[in-house]
Amino acid sequence: MSRIANDKYRDKVMSAEEAAKLIKNGDRVGFSGFTGAGYPKALPEALAAQIKAAHEAGEDFKIASYTGASTAPEHDGALAAVDGISMRMPYQSDPIMRNKINAGVSDYADVHLSHTAPQVRQGFWGNLDVAVVEVAAIKEDGTAIPSSSIGNNNVYLEKADKIILEVNAWQSLDLEGMHDVYSMKLPGENVPIPIQAPGDRIGSTTYDIDWSRVAAVIETDAEDRNTPFKPLDEDSKTIANNLLDFLANEVKQGRMPKDLLPMQSGVGNIANAVLVGLNEGPFERLTSYTEVIQDGMVDMIDSGKLLVASATAFSLSPEAAAKMNDGAAHYRNHIVLRPQEVSNNPEVIRRLGVVSCNGMIEADIYGNVNSTHIMGSRMMNGIGGSGDFTRNAYISCFVSPSLAKDGDISAIVPMVSHHDHTEHDVQVIITEQGLADLRGLSPKQRARVIIENCAHPDYREMLLDYVAQAERKANGAHTPHDLETAHAWHRRFLESGSMKQS
Repeated sequence: MSRIANDKYRDKVMSAEEAAKLIKNGDRVGFSGFTGAGYPKALPEALAAQIKAAHEAGEDFKIASYTGASTAPEHDGALAAVDGISMRMPYQSDPIMRNKINAGVSDYADVHLSHTAPQVRQGFWGNLDVAVVEVAAIKEDGTAIPSSSIGNNNVYLEKADKIILEVNAWQSLDLEGMHDVYSMKLPGENVPIPIQAPGDRIGSTTYDIDWSRVAAVIETDAEDRNTPFKPLDEDSKTIANNLLDFLANEVKQGRMPKDLLPMQSGVGNIANAVLVGLNEGPFERLTSYTEVIQDGMVDMIDSGKLLVASATAFSLSPEAAAKMNDGAAHYRNHIVLRPQEVSNNPEVIRRLGVVSCNGMIEADIYGNVNSTHIMGSRMMNGIGGSGDFTRNAYISCFVSPSLAKDGDISAIVPMVSHHDHTEHDVQVIITEQGLADLRGLSPKQRARVIIENCAHPDYREMLLDYVAQAERKANGAHTPHDLETAHAWHRRFLESGSMKQS
């Protein structure tokens, strides 16, 4: 049975191959999709085939690809594989896309997720030629039920000259009512966002689309490409327990209520381990104001530990995605999916007193964090929403194992090779070795706490030696650095394959 209940939209139905012909070389295209949820399933592969054929004929064909965040192999991967992307923003995680960025084939702009919609709306990224957005259904009145993510869809639908909709019958119709579509305006026209608690609903449950700009409708029935979480290892469990102990102490010290404050959790296995720990821990009646709903949050809703979670998308294993689809009528009472300009909005994060927890690649001895670049130059995925939450959180936490590459890389270094989050925003650093609470400490005090509590023993003495050397050679005593050797660890890894001294 068709998911298209409006005759005007039914008249626009065509194949993905026909719709792809509406996109031209040089177009700026806003795609739906966020952490492998709600991305278009058919159009990108049809477009990739069209681009490949053009290249084989000696013709130029590349597009600028804007999304909400990461998508999937049949989207980012397919377009990157044919060298079809001239510019990518704001976040990606596909290995083919990453390689094209690091090889210089595709330009990439790593943008805070809360900044992208305002920048598109204000024209910073040029005219948006096409929006390609997945929806669960088109209702009789012409409004559309969002699918498993919102991301930047609202602004892409608002600004694009042409709109292509993918109506995906795999997405549950019971998602209707889970979404809260609320759009910001231009500077000078915005008013305070009226969210006082994570579960507050302030917008519409559907997209109100300008039919006159709809150029094509594609019918699909394909599941989101979800990645299973790895089994929890001991380091992940230990990191999670360290954070839980910290939260318990915050409650004991009277700095946090017994049901905690709204939690934000980044994407990944360690973040999911924290959620598993919260589900098994002593805290009750929890809430979350975050950007993605992971397996652990679904389990917490099932157990009754989590009352409500606000986000912009799902990031679920295949098993959890199936459970969400089957039980969407129940979960929509506990989950609110918003545009990312709201889910990641600094105003709301600060007002609610969110406790943030995000992953990192490395931190230095003074508390600066690199969450995007390997050895300073190679992009991994992007900053995502970690900056939105870190700078504006009531308490900001970063988590990572203390070692990588079988011990050849230390996550705690003298100076990070790339700065994403400065020492001014980072309050807590956690590894399997322990926890460093940096609040109220000077730079030199932070250095000792981070080294003693977070660095692996294999690197601890090396770090202490660096601090002593820096204090002797620095041009000031406030934040001692020996600039000549500050990045010696990274240089050594690039030359020898290990940060360890021979």
